[in-house]
Amino acid sequence: MARYDIAIVGAGIAGASLAAAIGSRASVVLLEGEDSPGYHATGRSAAYWSESYGGPGVQPLTTASGPALTKGGFLDPLGSLHIGRRQDAAKIDAFLGAFAGSGVALAPVDPRSLVPGLREDWSLGVMEASSAYIDVAALHADCLARARRGGATLVTGAPLRSAVPGWRLETGAGTFEADILVDAAGAWADPVAALAGIAPLGIQPYRRTVVQLRTDPAPPAGLPHVADISGGFYFKPEGVGRLWLSPHDETPVDPHDVQPEELDVALAIDRFERAVDWRVAAVERRWAGLRSFAPDRLPVYGFEPGRRDFFWCAGQGGFGIQTAPAAAALAAALLLGAAPDAFVAAIDPEPYAPARFRPLA
Repeated sequence: MARYDIAIVGAGIAGASLAAAIGSRASVVLLEGEDSPGYHATGRSAAYWSESYGGPGVQPLTTASGPALTKGGFLDPLGSLHIGRRQDAAKIDAFLGAFAGSGVALAPVDPRSLVPGLREDWSLGVMEASSAYIDVAALHADCLARARRGGATLVTGAPLRSAVPGWRLETGAGTFEADILVDAAGAWADPVAALAGIAPLGIQPYRRTVVQLRTDPAPPAGLPHVADISGGFYFKPEGVGRLWLSPHDETPVDPHDVQPEELDVALAIDRFERAVDWRVAAVERRWAGLRSFAPDRLPVYGFEPGRRDFFWCAGQGGFGIQTAPAAAALAAALLLGAAPDAFVAAIDPEPYAPARFRPLA
């Protein structure tokens, strides 16, 4: 039976990017419960990168990840337009204030000049020019490839069934041993911890729905990503003549192979048609994915307090992909007890430590 320095449970973007960041500095096995990595969340992403997404606590990780993602060829310019009505003025002001001094470029605009067909009452807007498409599949594949080049072993079809400190890990693909167990299991993060005898952190999975539409008229060239400042919907161009639309739903669910609900699809279309005067010509696809948040909606990176054999890499919500380079570099430094890479050296890891959820002994 092979023994590894580190066993990472979950080969979505969290586990794959962490294994890539560890490289050859430790022996790693990536244990993926599904037959292919990234099935539940990474593979169902809305595929855009936004410095403001996730709020000020997440923004340093996103901003630090930008140059690496650009260098890797994973980003294409898009721009994100945050829109509101007159009654949303306080939300617009709060949004601008939250990122004052952060370096994120936000500019008030009249959104009606940028979105043909936007209804007149949507008169407030903020343009976030740095936002971009992100090639999620290519990024995830690159992380897995770099992990393999560093010596990591990927095992699929390996749901964790038991974990005995030591660690002896019984999975659907056999038994593995490791010195450190990393919980990068996404929506299954708390159940994996429980199997290992670790108290859950309260990481909750939520369902998010996306539909692909054809509209009449077709989306104009140069359309940015458009998001309701109140969180009622967002849409973005996808290919030629298509839109991806979401009702921005967050329905708490147990971890499972989540599917879209007809009510959420109908809500998305209703909210969309209340914002623009375009006609929905066809709903071509619909899907749902899981987004998992810790109670304070910040990610969790670090050793379980009082333990040096169990490490959390979880609670990445919908921002795990856009923060992957920085989050993985930061987590790898914590895991290995090494100096962080220069591009994340200024990021304080303390806000992301699991100790924030544990009462003082």
